Amino acid sequence: MEPDSLNHPKRSLTQLLYVVFLRLVAVSCFWFGLQYWGMITGYSFGGRGRFDLLSFPWRAAASTLAVLFPVASLGLWLAVSWGPVLWALVAGTQLAMYQVWPEIFGNGLLISLMHGLVAALYVLFRVAIYLEARKNAERLTTD
Repeated sequence: MEPDSLNHPKRSLTQLLYVVFLRLVAVSCFWFGLQYWGMITGYSFGGRGRFDLLSFPWRAAASTLAVLFPVASLGLWLAVSWGPVLWALVAGTQLAMYQVWPEIFGNGLLISLMHGLVAALYVLFRVAIYLEARKNAERLTTD
């Protein structure tokens, strides 16, 4: 015999928008991962970005990001706690590439700005969810 109703709490609008935000970031991470795989396998850039043709710093960065981007994408899509952690690791890697060593990797100002925007939106969502949970907890207490 099956129960009449499920015991899952109903998600708020903030939580639903947060999951949609995570999934949009997940799709972009998957796309970037595919771009890095395409580069190191010689599929894109006319084969000029093949792994064996890259300098050592690019080999290290491209192979790391080719692995981490899809894994972060999976974590973000599933909305699990390690997804944003891996995204932060990937974003930090790219920020270091383009802001600390621009003479090696070039100037990726747009990528840096987009990572900053995503980080700011993530923090805003987490604060909104925290405040919402606190308001709900206050409403449930009986003093």
